[in-house]
Amino acid sequence: MQTYKNKKVAIVGLSVEGLDSVDFFRSEDAIVTCCDRRMKEELGDTYTQLAKQDVTFHLGDEHLSNLSQFDIVVRTPGILLDTQELGRYKGILTSQTKLFFDLCRPSIIGVTGTKGKGTTSSLIAEMLRKSGKKVFLGGNVGTPLLSKVREMTDKDIVVLELSSFQLEDLTKSPHIAVVLPITQDHLANIDPLATNYHKSREDYVKAKFSIIAFQTKTDVIIANADNETSVSFAQHSAGRKYFVSRKQQTNAFVENHEVFVSWQEKIERICGLDEVILRGEHNLENIATASLAALVSGASLESVRNAAKQFKGLPHRLQFVDTVNGVAFYDDSFSTVPETTIAAIASFFEPIILIAGGSEKGSDFSDLGKIIANSSVKTLIVIGTMTDRIVKAAEDAHFSGEIVTGLRTMEEVVKIVFARARPGDVVLLSPACASFDMFPNYKERGKQFAYEVSRL
Repeated sequence: MQTYKNKKVAIVGLSVEGLDSVDFFRSEDAIVTCCDRRMKEELGDTYTQLAKQDVTFHLGDEHLSNLSQFDIVVRTPGILLDTQELGRYKGILTSQTKLFFDLCRPSIIGVTGTKGKGTTSSLIAEMLRKSGKKVFLGGNVGTPLLSKVREMTDKDIVVLELSSFQLEDLTKSPHIAVVLPITQDHLANIDPLATNYHKSREDYVKAKFSIIAFQTKTDVIIANADNETSVSFAQHSAGRKYFVSRKQQTNAFVENHEVFVSWQEKIERICGLDEVILRGEHNLENIATASLAALVSGASLESVRNAAKQFKGLPHRLQFVDTVNGVAFYDDSFSTVPETTIAAIASFFEPIILIAGGSEKGSDFSDLGKIIANSSVKTLIVIGTMTDRIVKAAEDAHFSGEIVTGLRTMEEVVKIVFARARPGDVVLLSPACASFDMFPNYKERGKQFAYEVSRL
C-alpha cells in the first residue's frame, strides 16, 4: 500500500477539496505545507482552522515559488494545469482526483458532460443505495472523498461527478464512464482573468477525454446518442458501449414523456414525467442515463424506479422554492449558459415570468431569444451586465411580452415580479449567465432569491 509518511507535500489552493487533501495527508503523517494566493486575512476561518493543525503556510503572490523542495505537489481543480509556474513541476505535480483514482479500491462510476452531471450522479447514487449498495458520492457533488479512501472496500461503489479540470491529468479511467452531452463551457474567451477556463473547445473536449482514454474491454461507457461529441467518446473507448437518446430507441430512451430501458432482452418502463418530482424532458434524459448506469452496476429495477420517482433534485437546479398566492417560484440559479435556461423554459406549460441575466460567459443568446419569443414566457426581467445582449436577442426574435430592466438587487427583482404575477404563473430564476457582477456565486444568487420569496 502506498504510504506518504514523512513525505513533504504542498497543497496548492485551499478550496474545499484542498482542505480535504490536507486532512488526508495529515492522517498519513506527511509533512504538509498549505499554499494559496490569498493571505491569512483573506482566508479567514480557513486559515484559523488549518493553523490548529501541524501544517506550515506559503501564502501570497509567491505561493508557487520553490515547489521543487516538495516530494508531491497537489493542485486543486481551480489551479490551471498548464500555468507557467506549475509547468516546471510536472514530475511531482498531481491532483486530488488523480490521487483518488490511484488509491481507490471500489469500482468508480464517473460522470461528465457540460450540464446535468450533478443530477445524474446523485440519481445513480440514490438508485444504488436503494438497492442496498454502500455508495460514496463525490467529485463536484457530495463531499471530497480522498480523506475517506482508506475506509473503502472492494464491495463499495464510488460515483464521481467529474469536471474537465478534474479529468485533464488522469492516467486511469473509471470502470463506468457516463458521458452526457458535451457542448461548450469554461472557454478562454469567457473571461481572460478567470482561472476556470480552457483555451479552446478542443482543449475542453481533450480534458474530458481522460474519462475513457484508459478504459479496457472490461469497462463500460454510457454515451448520449444525440450528441456528436459524446458518441465520439464511445467510438474511442475500448469498453462495452451503451447509449441513451431522446430521439430513438436505444439502450435507454425517452419517448412520449416516459423513460424506458432495454434490459435483459425486455423493454422496461421506468417512469413518466407526471410521476417524478423533477421538471422537464432534459431531466427525463438524466433519469434514463442514471437508470442505465445503476442497472449496469447491479441495481434492481424496483430500486431504480423508486429512486427516479422520489428524487427531489439538487439545490439551485430548477428547484421548487414556494407557492405564494397561487404563484410558483423556481430557483434555477445553477443555469449559467443559455442551453440550460432553454431547457428550464421547456419544462413549464404555465405562463412564465423569467428572470435572466448576469455576467459575461461568452454565450450566444440568439437561440434563447427565439425560445423566449415562442414559449409561454409572458414577462422577461433582465439583470446584470448582459442585459443589452439578452434584450436584443429577445427583441430580434419579436418577443411580444413585457421586458423589465434596470433592477439592481434581488429584493427589487422579486417585488417587481410579484406585482406582475397572477395565480397560475411560474416565476423562474434561470439566468443563462454567470453571477459575478451582482453575487459572489450562483449559490448566493439562488439563496437571495429564495430569501426574498420567503418575505412576500
